[in-house]
Amino acid sequence: MYELKISSQFAAAHHLRDFEGGCEKLHGHNWKIEVFVTGKELGKDGLLMDFRLIKEKTKKVLDELDHKFLNELDAFKTINPSSENIACHIFKSLLRELNKEDVKVSKVTAWESDSACASYTEP
Repeated sequence: MYELKISSQFAAAHHLRDFEGGCEKLHGHNWKIEVFVTGKELGKDGLLMDFRLIKEKTKKVLDELDHKFLNELDAFKTINPSSENIACHIFKSLLRELNKEDVKVSKVTAWESDSACASYTEP
């Protein structure tokens, strides 16, 4: 099994509903996003997938979040824009953009700081 990883970032503001602590107040993060793609076979060119394609599709998804107030976006109107839910949202958005028969998005990790992150994956 081969695994590729790209990293990207976006900046956005949010607050957590029904949460007691500092994060219930409006604040922002510079999120670092890691996208993992896996597959069993390399193409004739020796590549699993072109990194450029993964970066382009990830940028398209992150542009919808960048410099936004996440609580106002449709994706987060009924759920908290937590790092966990952000990772899940990006993962599911990339499934539609990147999955091929032999190559799959396997995991997305959302870092809200240098020492705290959440990942989402599906079996």
